[in-house]
Amino acid sequence: MTGSKPAEVVVPLVPRDGADDVGLVRSDVRRGTLIQVAGGVVAAIDDIPAGHKVAVRAIADGAPVHKYGEVIGVARRDIPPGAHVHLHNLGVGPHSVGAATVPAGPSVWTPPAAPTREHFLGYRRPDGRAATRNHIAVLPTVNCSATVSRMIAQTANARLTAPSVDGVIALTHDLGCGMAEGTAGDDILRRTLRGYAGHANVAGVLMVSLGCEVNQPENVFGDVPAVETLAIQDLGGTAATVNAALDRIAAMASHIGGLEREPIPVAELTLGLQCGGSDAYSGLTANPTLGVAADLLVAAGGRVILGETPEIYGAEHLLRDRAATPAVGRRIDELIAWWQAYTARNDAELDNNPSTGNRAGGITTIWEKSLGAVLKGGTSPLNDVVAYAEPVTAPGLTFMDTPGYDPVSATGMVAGGANLLAFTTGRGSVFGSRPTPCLKISTTTRLYEHMRGDMDFDAGPAMSRDEQIRHGIVLFEALVDMASGTPSKSEALGFGTEEIVPWRMGAVV
Repeated sequence: MTGSKPAEVVVPLVPRDGADDVGLVRSDVRRGTLIQVAGGVVAAIDDIPAGHKVAVRAIADGAPVHKYGEVIGVARRDIPPGAHVHLHNLGVGPHSVGAATVPAGPSVWTPPAAPTREHFLGYRRPDGRAATRNHIAVLPTVNCSATVSRMIAQTANARLTAPSVDGVIALTHDLGCGMAEGTAGDDILRRTLRGYAGHANVAGVLMVSLGCEVNQPENVFGDVPAVETLAIQDLGGTAATVNAALDRIAAMASHIGGLEREPIPVAELTLGLQCGGSDAYSGLTANPTLGVAADLLVAAGGRVILGETPEIYGAEHLLRDRAATPAVGRRIDELIAWWQAYTARNDAELDNNPSTGNRAGGITTIWEKSLGAVLKGGTSPLNDVVAYAEPVTAPGLTFMDTPGYDPVSATGMVAGGANLLAFTTGRGSVFGSRPTPCLKISTTTRLYEHMRGDMDFDAGPAMSRDEQIRHGIVLFEALVDMASGTPSKSEALGFGTEEIVPWRMGAVV
């Protein structure tokens, strides 16, 4: 109402006063309500849901619309001050990839704070790798052996007595046959399975094949002799395979069951960054807070993986500008160009990425979503770019080419060596990622309270840079605690095996 107190509005992450054309309303706003904006007030001319955008100034048809000090889309019509800005009047336009020149490299980087922990309590493998969990994995070569693999894991867990084994997990998937050998999809599957089988958090692995599939064990591991395998057809069926597997797993458990955690430098942690079920607060609270925690890990010498290539579209220049070398910067542009062509070949476009839930939460375009999503990666230099499920070896920040679909993206990061995951959400994603523990971070206190059984960390209060740094330090410590054995909410719920989804690419034949 015209005479009431102006409604509260946030103009998020503005690099200079007055840079943005839109603000974010923090509660439902009725038409006619006065809204406080930089330099005065405007009256809402629409009903505007909480978390959605309001125009803080007049925007002409065809003009770029700015948020975070960056372009999030183009006005589809004249937008007066006080109007709700969303799908009906905001869209994306043509997007060119690459810049005339690629920077030689980022300037000297200063982390937002000093790391507060030097060590976590982890498991040291005989080959020197650092683990945050101690799992035995049953890994099917093909969907045809997935059910038997689950039966093995369920029975083995019921019999498990080794105190330091975190569980026997069946890493099932729906691929492995009906696909052409030597194709990109075939290569991705085998690389993913190798990454899981060789993961530091997997102390023992048993691969179960059907026997006649395309994806034979030797195609995954080559001539590596140490990998234990069982073939259902060779053994005479399901019951015989389960019995043989239980004997193998009992031997593994007796070998690793007495392992104890020991202090290991946090520099040996590899953190995968995910966001899913995003809303307009993702780029305002949880993602920049996670970015602070990521920066602290980089400052301590650790590795951080940013991915979800469709969700840097429209923000890729921010990563390019942080590239440690021109080649790394060019690689980012090459990925965006590939994804533009890939989606076009499949009758889609990258702006199809925001989901129904994203849009209900106030995100309108993929450019807007990307500008918020990239904040998870903090501010450190971008040191490397790798393909899906490739090993991450460079210290600091690495970008991995993954789809935006959370289970597929997280699967690639785990296969690449992530021994921790952090997952921000504004709508309330329920997710796990065994053998890697996953800490879930809510964008609002309301979501944290509403889904307390699933959310590990409340980033809702972190609406200023000072608060993001303060909460980011606490989040960094929570991640180190989880690395040291504190169970995540998803682990306590038993999540983490159904969410393993290798990237499916290519024809099914």
